Amino acid sequence: MSRLIETSTPAPPKRPFFLRRGPMETIATVLIGLGFLMLFQPFLLVLYTYSLVTLLIGTVMFIIVSKFPE
Repeated sequence: MSRLIETSTPAPPKRPFFLRRGPMETIATVLIGLGFLMLFQPFLLVLYTYSLVTLLIGTVMFIIVSKFPE
């Protein structure tokens, strides 16, 4: 019985890739950075138009994903 309790090898995560905190926080941070770059570029009006949407999606995604377990 004690042998089962004292195992040193961790179990592999059972969550899929998109439900893990680390990778999804990275994607959300990249989206926020991309939104800022789109906001500050002066050349294409289309990029400037969608920069706020990109910033909001990245921010909401970061807030939601930060609640996920490690």
